[in-house]
Amino acid sequence: MEKIKRTITTYTVEHWRGDELLSVTEDSNVCTDEGLNALLNIMFNAATQITTWYVLIFETDTEPASATTYATPVWTESEAYDEATRPEYVDVTADAKIMTNSASKAVFTISATKTIYGAALVGGGSAATTKADAAGGGTLFSASQFSAEKACVDNDVLNVTVTITVADS
Repeated sequence: MEKIKRTITTYTVEHWRGDELLSVTEDSNVCTDEGLNALLNIMFNAATQITTWYVLIFETDTEPASATTYATPVWTESEAYDEATRPEYVDVTADAKIMTNSASKAVFTISATKTIYGAALVGGGSAATTKADAAGGGTLFSASQFSAEKACVDNDVLNVTVTITVADS
């Protein structure tokens, strides 16, 4: 029997309050159809490469599905953080079929009392840096609803590591 390749995206989230690490969770959920089609079209069909990706967080208790798209997200993106734009996903060159931003985690300094339920990886379009943009024509590569929500208050910090793995199943 032939092995099938899989793409898995894992979100590791550190929740900090001052110098205290409140929790660390690791969750994976879905690489969207939109994201996987973009991957295939860029790699094999000469589609325009998306050169910069961004991490977002969301504040609704919603599980993303494979049909979820950038233009029609199933969540409400959180804008309640001090950073002016969505943080950039700064990866390292893939090795052992893994790519990650662990050396440069996406940082969200929370600016209000919010519960954060998940995160996603987006890129492309005309406004991928813009918090809550859904109209800019971007691509949603993957998204994850956390197994344990993050009850945040002003000045809490969420450090998000996104790890993309292509593996035999």
